[in-house]
Amino acid sequence: MTQGASNSPARRSVLGAAVLTTAALGIGAGAAQAGERTGGGRPSGKDRGGLPVPTVIAHRGASGYRPEHTIGAYQLALDMGAHVIEQDLVPTKDGHLVCRHENDITGTTDVASHPEFASRRTTKSVDGVSLTGWFTEDFTLAELKTLRAKERIPGTRQENTLYDGRWTVPTFEEVLQWAEKEGRRRGRPVWLYVETKHPTYFRGIGLGLEERLAKLLRRYGRHRADSPTFLQSFEPTSMERMARLVATPRVVLLWTPDDRPWDFRESGDPRTVADLVAPEGLDWIAGFAQGIGPLLDLVIPKDADGRLTEPTTLVRDAHARGLVLHPYTMRNENTFLPADFRRGTDPSAYGDVFGAYEAYFATGIDGIFTDNPDTGLLAAADFTA
Repeated sequence: MTQGASNSPARRSVLGAAVLTTAALGIGAGAAQAGERTGGGRPSGKDRGGLPVPTVIAHRGASGYRPEHTIGAYQLALDMGAHVIEQDLVPTKDGHLVCRHENDITGTTDVASHPEFASRRTTKSVDGVSLTGWFTEDFTLAELKTLRAKERIPGTRQENTLYDGRWTVPTFEEVLQWAEKEGRRRGRPVWLYVETKHPTYFRGIGLGLEERLAKLLRRYGRHRADSPTFLQSFEPTSMERMARLVATPRVVLLWTPDDRPWDFRESGDPRTVADLVAPEGLDWIAGFAQGIGPLLDLVIPKDADGRLTEPTTLVRDAHARGLVLHPYTMRNENTFLPADFRRGTDPSAYGDVFGAYEAYFATGIDGIFTDNPDTGLLAAADFTA
């Protein structure tokens, strides 16, 4: 961090809330956390009143066992003990926020089997990618609620197809109500991790996400710096916008080094992810966010054979700026694991996922997204024992 950035009164005022937030959350980034780590960046496992380190984040719910972004997936993740549960948000035609990984719902609902919606099938360009299918922004909420969710990757997770058709597409407000109910029942808050999907695209068609999200966060008391909620986006300017609307902690998601966030492309900003994970880029992120969510390859790159190499300096560099790191995504199946942790020849079979967790946790990351929260919790317990 440059001297000017670290000593600037304006920057101190901006980051003061961030430092306070991470302390309150118990996720302990930066210098405060360094004092509680043992050799090799291993966390002590001490829970300081909020979330333990490492934090296990249920990626789209327990999506390794249930169709993703359904109340069933969220409930199972919570029952398994996941520390935080993720939602991705996209809008309907009439402006409701619903939980889908993408606005293209062709592969995650039974929309193709509804003849009344056959004419809605269309081709669109979303963030520069041409997609053909059905899209949430072309359906009212009432219409969307006639659809049923299904498993997105049935070839890999055939067992999950057992639950096809069991749940509808939930609204984010329904999830907030579910979290309130479960929090009262359990006597502790249910933590949520909320992503704005394609915010520039949606703003361009008159369905801006941030204001709608902020309104719901305020309605349910999750708009404060100590709220049991993280906000996240692959578009940094979405988190800048959210910072002006609510005090809820914010995280910038990061893809491959050569990726250029879509909001940067639209605005002409030449920076790539490689620039954002450099010291100057992390300084900039720390001005409006409390953490980063990097692709796991940004923490430990793979070689040409898909095997893990040596860790980068990203964990150290981010922690030096008070940023927490919640990389993504761990899954149990061979096809998703680094090559050195695959076992056997079946890509859908489970590999040595515990070995992979150990390698990533050893870098000092603060948490991790996983499709299999039970596995992640066991790995975290092993690591902090």
